[in-house]
Amino acid sequence: MPDSLAVLLDQNIPRSIKIWLESIRPAWNITHTSDIGLSGKSDEEIFRWAQSQGCIIVTFDEDFADQRSFPVGTHPGIIRLRIWPTTAEETQKALKRLLTKVPDSELRESLVIIDRVNIRMRSRTERND
Repeated sequence: MPDSLAVLLDQNIPRSIKIWLESIRPAWNITHTSDIGLSGKSDEEIFRWAQSQGCIIVTFDEDFADQRSFPVGTHPGIIRLRIWPTTAEETQKALKRLLTKVPDSELRESLVIIDRVNIRMRSRTERND
């Protein structure tokens, strides 16, 4: 059974992904930035809100994958999608690959980068900075 996770979908993630994720992960608490007045806000504001709520951020924004700004182990988790086009269909495909290959528990405190072929993960336990 999947773990209960808190997830924040960044403003660049199609809103329909929230409904889709809720249908396949009903135990998750999923929020979209537009639900909470964070549309158009800076990465830092979105990150602070996610930190305060213990949310894993799902985003297309490459800035969130920058280890200098958002080091692994200092946040609840970041899932960075590197796919094109950034449609709801392609987003679903990428997330479905992730959710069938990686246990929910491994998403916590990790940086996950998903492209069309690979899923790369960096977890808190691998951090040797």
